Amino acid sequence: MATQTDTSTTTTTETLRPTRWLPEDLWVHAALVGSIFLMAMPLLLAMIMSTQTTSEVYEVTNLGIGSQGLANYWTALTEYNFATYLFNSAAMSLVIVVGKVSLSLLAALALVYYELPYERGIFMFILLTLLLPVPVRIVPLFQLLADLGWTNTLLALTGPYIASATAVFLLRQHFMSIPASLVETARLDGVGPLRFLFRVLIPMSRGMIAGVCVITYIYAWNQFLWPLVAVTDKSSQVVQVGIRYIQGSAQAGLTRWGLIMAAAIIALLPPLLVLVALHRPLLKTFAIQQK
Repeated sequence: MATQTDTSTTTTTETLRPTRWLPEDLWVHAALVGSIFLMAMPLLLAMIMSTQTTSEVYEVTNLGIGSQGLANYWTALTEYNFATYLFNSAAMSLVIVVGKVSLSLLAALALVYYELPYERGIFMFILLTLLLPVPVRIVPLFQLLADLGWTNTLLALTGPYIASATAVFLLRQHFMSIPASLVETARLDGVGPLRFLFRVLIPMSRGMIAGVCVITYIYAWNQFLWPLVAVTDKSSQVVQVGIRYIQGSAQAGLTRWGLIMAAAIIALLPPLLVLVALHRPLLKTFAIQQK
């Protein structure tokens, strides 16, 4: 009888307990969705403006899809030579990624696995180069490239960005986390430094290397000031400068914002695709845990 009484009491308590129709974390999700919407709003507005004519853009109340459709995209690719700018930016970014990652791997290998005199001082000197980015060194760099005859070439666009203290720092810290027993085993087996790099370090560092490649690619793709200075030939320019060229064009005295936004959306797609494809290694690089 006591068991039956306890069961009926429990049932009555559960019946009287109010039912939750909404999840407990509803406000948290609503805040996250609202934050994402606010951050995406400039991109959404740019996409809408890219379909509008110049007169439609200047109508403040006009927030709908314009009458141009994809015509602005086609105009940017054909009439303003934007396809060439995309190719130049892709070539520049790939060369910078390959050169920077290769040089940084060798530098990190030397700093971690070789007994260098004043190794810590050398590493600190490499980090100090972060205080002198390319815009600070732009005048002597341009003079050097002019003396070498490299202006209006791919070497002019990529040369100043091959060395990277950030990439060396990230790879060095990752190499230091590799167990010392593995290194000693490789030495006892007579594995040379380059073989150790390609057979052991690179396979164990794929996530870090992929993350560094993503960061480097996006950084190189978004360069504006140095290509604007180092290259005077329009056919050799990159997308960011190409957008500036389009901005210089006008229609009836008005800036053609629809065309500019279409070019900006086109320029956004390649790094976005790279970021989406390699987002997991990038998050791993910054030690962000994923569920």
